[in-house]
Amino acid sequence: MESKLIVSSSPHIRSNQTVKSIMRDVVIALVPATLYSVYIFRMNALLTILLAIITAVATEAVIQKIRKKPITISDWSAVITGLLLAFNLPASVPWWIPVIGAIFAIAIVKHAFGGLGQNFMNPALAARAFLVASWPVEMTSWISPGVDAVSTATPLTLWGDKMQPSIMDLFIGNVGGSLGETSALLLIIGGIYLLYRGVIKITIPGMYIGTFAILTFIFSGFDFTFTLYSLVSGGLMLGAIYMATDYVSSPVNTKGQLIFAFGCGLITFVIRTYGGMAEGVSFSILLMNVATPIIERYTTPKIFGGAK
Repeated sequence: MESKLIVSSSPHIRSNQTVKSIMRDVVIALVPATLYSVYIFRMNALLTILLAIITAVATEAVIQKIRKKPITISDWSAVITGLLLAFNLPASVPWWIPVIGAIFAIAIVKHAFGGLGQNFMNPALAARAFLVASWPVEMTSWISPGVDAVSTATPLTLWGDKMQPSIMDLFIGNVGGSLGETSALLLIIGGIYLLYRGVIKITIPGMYIGTFAILTFIFSGFDFTFTLYSLVSGGLMLGAIYMATDYVSSPVNTKGQLIFAFGCGLITFVIRTYGGMAEGVSFSILLMNVATPIIERYTTPKIFGGAK
């Protein structure tokens, strides 16, 4: 028999997806929300986005050059980090905030731990937490949409106030806040695109949003309006769809992802309801990022035929 059975090393299941194609799809998914943030916040948003992305890409190239590693800025991963960082910043921040944040995200959170695939938490969220701790005033100064931008409060702090925005304004996008908190609709549309492309699964976003919604509904006295208001305000959609689903800092198996997402929803609810901060998405995801190795330790399936 001339034909032979050839046994190659793993992996035996292959995919056409690459780091570059996955990251490019995430950028495409975020384009509508990006353009809309520039539309409502004008040059403030554009400057913040460009500074964050350019600094992130430049920092990655410099560090890889110093470490004598291949320059991989064409894989779009640094672009995603810069864009997500910008989405976590108010449009009113001074120019040096996105610059420092992008350097911290790439140099400290990503490359200090070995580079792409080695970081134990989401770089953009870690950078946001660093910026909030270092410059709380700049990071919590919001402006209203429009050309004549004036200081305003975020929707989460306006609940029950006469200036409270409508749920439709929150859903479509015409409110103050960080760049990525303005339009839940456009973020959801981007999320649907990622699901269609197979970049993400519904597991983490569904469990995260569902857990938060159920807890909010129960503990608000079954107030459906407040629950819906909470779902479409703040960074919940941005965090659940684009950050909690990060391949590196979240569990790889379904059981672990469900536990991870449940923890994110629970912590977000606790911080928003009982904490001193109106927004809890960033810190909930970061805390669960730290817990990911423990979750995977107890949820990873045992190797067939392996030792107990």
